[in-house]
Amino acid sequence: MPSSLLWGSDFCIASYKPHVRTSENLKNQSTIFSSILENPASFALKGNRVLVAKASSESLTCKQLVTGHVVVYGPLGRRILLTDPDGHPLHECEWTEHHDGTVHLVSARLYLDWGQWVGLKPNGLVNAMNLNLTTRSEWQTLTRQDLRMMASRAMGVAVEEVEFFYVDDDLVLDRTGQATIHQRKDAFYVLEDGTWDRAQFMSCMSAMHWASIDYLPVVELFKSLLPGTGSAAFELIRGLYDDQNPQNPRALQYRGIPTYPSAAAFGLFSNFFTATHQGGDNPFSVFMDSPRSHEVDWLPNPHPPVRYVDPRHRICLTVKQGAVLKVTKTDDADGLPFAPSNQQGFAPCGKRIAVDSDHLFLYDHKTSHEIALQPAWGITHQVERQAGNQAVVNTEHSWEGFFPGGVPVVSPQEAYSAVLLYPEDESPIDDLASQPFVADFLNDFIEQDQRLAVQVGQFGHVLIHGFDGVIGSLLAFDRPRPTTIVYSRGAYAQKHAQAAWNQLARGNRLDWQESYLFLSEEVFRYGASAYDLMYVWLPFASYDDAARLQDHLRRISDALRPNGLAFLAGPDSLSSFVTGLPLDIGFGDLVANLQPFHMHQSILPKATLNPRLSVWILKRS
Repeated sequence: MPSSLLWGSDFCIASYKPHVRTSENLKNQSTIFSSILENPASFALKGNRVLVAKASSESLTCKQLVTGHVVVYGPLGRRILLTDPDGHPLHECEWTEHHDGTVHLVSARLYLDWGQWVGLKPNGLVNAMNLNLTTRSEWQTLTRQDLRMMASRAMGVAVEEVEFFYVDDDLVLDRTGQATIHQRKDAFYVLEDGTWDRAQFMSCMSAMHWASIDYLPVVELFKSLLPGTGSAAFELIRGLYDDQNPQNPRALQYRGIPTYPSAAAFGLFSNFFTATHQGGDNPFSVFMDSPRSHEVDWLPNPHPPVRYVDPRHRICLTVKQGAVLKVTKTDDADGLPFAPSNQQGFAPCGKRIAVDSDHLFLYDHKTSHEIALQPAWGITHQVERQAGNQAVVNTEHSWEGFFPGGVPVVSPQEAYSAVLLYPEDESPIDDLASQPFVADFLNDFIEQDQRLAVQVGQFGHVLIHGFDGVIGSLLAFDRPRPTTIVYSRGAYAQKHAQAAWNQLARGNRLDWQESYLFLSEEVFRYGASAYDLMYVWLPFASYDDAARLQDHLRRISDALRPNGLAFLAGPDSLSSFVTGLPLDIGFGDLVANLQPFHMHQSILPKATLNPRLSVWILKRS
């Protein structure tokens, strides 16, 4: 999960009372409150626009927290907006009241540090599974609870968990013995223009009870999350939790079917909540044990991180207890935040922060920025300008050194947005987003075949061609070996080069960097080198072009050394183009038949691949 962000309040677990400066009706609000309500950027959700336009002086209230952040509440008593002290919106919520008097979240939008908005829609993804119960004896007597018991046994989880996530309305039984089970999930979307008018599905998580927060979730398809989404979601969760528990904190637990405990999830939770275990065991160890994850109680962290947006310098700061955790520049084409160096002197990609009594300094190998500290930021912790020995002093020794022909030209928006997105419906998954299913299968296949694993480990020169979405999954870091990466999508190549640099830097192996060469598709030519191992993605657009496929296979054959291996993703007809070439087929199957794609379908059952996409393993004779 991406690094931690935000929240705008300062709470104490002991008394659990938010430190508030003011809380009064609109007619008595200061200029800052009025400016927030009048700012057209504050409210983009349609229901809220109508609400604010028609609001009376008694229907909306505002609360200013000790950090200066402002929470605006609507006539239902629910928060509809959080802003930083200068009125920059951080999240917005729209609520509705049903006929039975219950209040429900309609949607929310979350601001990310680098300027993008993402949307959250409760129950935005509903999958239906149909079961024929007539094959069971006494099916006429089966009840909803019987279905829950069946699901409990099938999934290996406690029936209480099934009861928690599947209410009666989710289980439909008819008189003919047919059952329909609805699986509801909250969905995240990329809001291209900050509104729901242009929304693209991004990810999902188990459905939350937003009107009464009662558990902590983990986002699925986490690799599809835009940077900062997880933390922005927890900013909202923590904010609503605080609203709903103004006096006595309620212990929360991580729940899900199934659960996905990870160190990253534990770290994210810990930014906003504090982990405890009633039995006295180490909370982290218990959390990482999937069957026991729910035993960890989470209470509000007294000092969650807070964000401040400075449009003048195009930055967003994250501050915790007076210390700067990170600074993101919205105009930085690296697509990475600046952060303080750790005790070993390491900062991701060498993008470092320094702080003195009056200024904030941002450094990397090519730029430096000096920004006057603002009192509202509450920064009191100083950071030395030079820390450790990992400082990057020139381009050659930075992540840009992977690109001898120059780094790709990408915009900040492209750099920050370089994640793989998947359709929520039956729309075919594109080339780039299909690549993880192939890479994951190949990695598992190699790991499970000891002889193959030894052979691959002994290979020398490696080529990775066209797998732009999963470069990092195919790179090996066990020893220096010549590796050529050929890319056509610059933002993804840049992202994976940055991750590779960080891995080498953490292991004090930056002297290996010269072994990895990133080349653009425009300058790469087969024939310049021979390879022991090749990963090649044949694009979907080539599947019906026999001459193009034949040429691809011939060039691959010519470039592969004797006894070398080629792992290819290509059409189901590829075997017919191998005839006459010194290549032997060791394996071939449709990717739709493989476990990685089946795992994806467990999250998005309607997911559809190119029906011809296959994975092939070829050996040069």
